[in-house]
Amino acid sequence: MTEQTGPGELVAAGEILTMLGVSRSRFREIQRHPAFPRPYAVLTVGSIWLKADVERYIAEHRRPRLADGDDEA
Repeated sequence: MTEQTGPGELVAAGEILTMLGVSRSRFREIQRHPAFPRPYAVLTVGSIWLKADVERYIAEHRRPRLADGDDEA
């Protein structure tokens, strides 16, 4: 029997900025994209998202970023 521990890992805007590698203003634009997940909850300190939802959005809608030192082909 598995124990239910909650909805999964949660992330706030600061973590998502790092995940996306973008500025706060660019993140606000990305949030308006129809495919960007809706927040799991909106708290007085801000919105929080399910990390799995954000990771899915990144995998489906963002181009991979080049690692430092990689040259564009």
